[in-house]
Amino acid sequence: MNYAPGVVAVVLVTLATLAVGTWGLRFSRTTSDFYVASRTVRPALNASAIGGEYLSAASFLGVAGLVLVFGADMLWYPVGWTAGYLVLLVLVAAPLRRSGAYTLSDFAEARTGSTHVRTLCSVMVVAIGWLYLLPQFQGAGVTLQATVGAPTWVGSVVVGAVVLINVSSGGMRSITFVQAFQYWLKLTALLLPAAILVAVWAGDGAPHPVDAGGGGDLWSLPLGSGGGAGLYTTYSLIIATFLGTMGLPHVVVRFYTNPDGRAARRTTLVVLALLGLFYLLPPIYGALGRVYAAELAASGRTDVLILELPGLMISGVLGDVLTGLVTAGAFAAFLSTSSGLAIAVGGVLSQDVTARVVSKRGPSGITAFRLGAVLAIVVPCVAALVAPDLAVARVVGLAFAVAASTFCPLLLLGIWWRGLTAPGAIAGLAVGGLGSGFAVAWTLVDPAAGAGWLDVLLGQPAAWSCPAAFLTMYAVSRATRDQVPAHVRRFMVRLHTPEAVELDRG
Repeated sequence: MNYAPGVVAVVLVTLATLAVGTWGLRFSRTTSDFYVASRTVRPALNASAIGGEYLSAASFLGVAGLVLVFGADMLWYPVGWTAGYLVLLVLVAAPLRRSGAYTLSDFAEARTGSTHVRTLCSVMVVAIGWLYLLPQFQGAGVTLQATVGAPTWVGSVVVGAVVLINVSSGGMRSITFVQAFQYWLKLTALLLPAAILVAVWAGDGAPHPVDAGGGGDLWSLPLGSGGGAGLYTTYSLIIATFLGTMGLPHVVVRFYTNPDGRAARRTTLVVLALLGLFYLLPPIYGALGRVYAAELAASGRTDVLILELPGLMISGVLGDVLTGLVTAGAFAAFLSTSSGLAIAVGGVLSQDVTARVVSKRGPSGITAFRLGAVLAIVVPCVAALVAPDLAVARVVGLAFAVAASTFCPLLLLGIWWRGLTAPGAIAGLAVGGLGSGFAVAWTLVDPAAGAGWLDVLLGQPAAWSCPAAFLTMYAVSRATRDQVPAHVRRFMVRLHTPEAVELDRG
């Protein structure tokens, strides 16, 4: 196998990422630059950066593999991941930016007036961030193994090292430019090969897509294991992807970088367009894979479909060039998403853990952030080395389920209902976090679980863990209504008052 295209692609993307990050260092001077880019990122740049960090290993590699195996039912994944931003736009983006918080933990403490809620939120941010980082490192290992023949641990180590250099040297300000560049690289890396591969398919008289499992000419298979379980899994997946987006720490933290609430809404609108454009492409690879790469489904190597399809369809120099291009896009996906997660998790760790080791003042604030970034990267990187065989899209789906079961109720009730109390928030986070967390542990320990109802419920928990968290948070808050924070009315006015109105009043 010719490994040259993969080697060249990985080296070029790594050098370009480091170069853009180094260029961005010119703008990183203060602690605020490291955490939220001093809240000066404009909508177009911020939207490209969000697209860069949001389109992860699951988006670039996992969706095509799922379509290859299960058919068009798997389009619920990209549809849900995109629609989540519509919910974020309508209900969360602008109020969250107006809160003035740096992290989800800051918002939780400011809204409830409780350090206990803050601590619990910090734990959840780190847990979700590490769970989401795990498939990024796994995907990097799979990519380098498939394209350059390297052991799987090499990809995890390379991505971890590059991300750590960029994040610790320039923080959010530097990473913003890196992620914006990587979105357009990923889009190009899928769009150009897809156009050529579709033209090849149209011209060679290949048959229409068939069932990758060898069962006939069926294009779409039941999501899940069929029957009621399949219907339940579909609904649970929709809930997780629609509501989980607002609870992802690396997504939410980017809205703190906008100048104001109006810019946050405009950013979200642009993100919807960018994601919608990108998600048109992976299903094309899945459909073509049903014609040219059905053996990947039979061997369980679905995550490498995008990487190997150009070589299977086109021989010679053109096939090598296209392989190098998709490899570059895949590697950019791991780098950009890992960078965003490292910023989010490192920011929380630096405020609640490492800041207790070093002073928060002056340069020491940046030192605390860098220590937090090291912890944010090293722990999931080691976990990826220990457990390298988990399905990329499945692990990301579980991270969405945890986010939907914890931060979604906290944000929606905290922003739109003045009756939320600290005991209610703690109870709801505990129920949603423990319920979805147990499901994640069950699935990761036994990824080949059977098709019984218990396995189905734990394999996709959002349909029961998210409503349970909402109901618990509401019921306990009603039972402790005498503990509604005294400042809540003033805080709610701040969340829902446009900045232009405040300026007029001033």
